[in-house]
Amino acid sequence: MATLITADTAPRFGQDGFSMVGLAAPSRGCATVSTWRITAQPGAQSPTHRLTSDEVFVLLAGELTATVDGAEMTVRAGDSLSVPPGVDFSLANRGAAPFEAVACMAAGGMALVGDGAPFPPPWAV
Repeated sequence: MATLITADTAPRFGQDGFSMVGLAAPSRGCATVSTWRITAQPGAQSPTHRLTSDEVFVLLAGELTATVDGAEMTVRAGDSLSVPPGVDFSLANRGAAPFEAVACMAAGGMALVGDGAPFPPPWAV
């Protein structure tokens, strides 16, 4: 059975200057993929973290600076970035305008920050 998540009913989350809108996820009818929309205002920066599965970002507007395994790169609207599991990375908006992206990973993927215990990102469950 198909599941429709409308813009009005999608759950919203915020963390470290980022806003996430939960789209596809196991709790929203999708067993194998989690997808969310990310918006970050200028100056927002995520902590360095890693995941237990691949994560893909497709930039819709603006640009972000991604630091992946120590290498810095700029991702612009229309670009995609794939981060493999187990690799430290962070995202930052160093531009003058917000950036927007759609991100996805395998359902059940976990995040790790520092030496902390793995946890499921709340927008992905």
